[in-house]
Amino acid sequence: MEAMLKHNEVERLIPQKAPFVMVDALFSFEENKLVAGFTVPYGNIFVTEGCFTEPGIIEHMAQSVALYTGYQYYLKNEPAPTGYIGSIKDVKVLTLPAVGDELVTKISVLQEFMGITLVDIVTLVNGNTIATSQMKTVLAK
Repeated sequence: MEAMLKHNEVERLIPQKAPFVMVDALFSFEENKLVAGFTVPYGNIFVTEGCFTEPGIIEHMAQSVALYTGYQYYLKNEPAPTGYIGSIKDVKVLTLPAVGDELVTKISVLQEFMGITLVDIVTLVNGNTIATSQMKTVLAK
């Protein structure tokens, strides 16, 4: 899958900075949808025994949502706002990806109102679902 934006371009659209960046590609964006990616590097702070752990997957999901918001603001030529995870529910991690695996995460916006965004998230590796969740994010005032 070809990325619309990569590494440094993506990093400018999210509030997190290295070494805490867990998204490195924007594959597609449309109203209420985004597909983001992350290739798990050796030495990542969430890698243990060659696997990207659950907290890393959840952080990747949250940063994918941040990228959705950041890209919306980028299109309006405005600086990306800071946001926070309001809630996470129904997290299912089926498989831990290995170092070198590329995560492809699909965000589907269910509801967006007054700076609160509710999304369904599916993360895949090689076309196989490895994790799912529902997340609510809130923009800082």
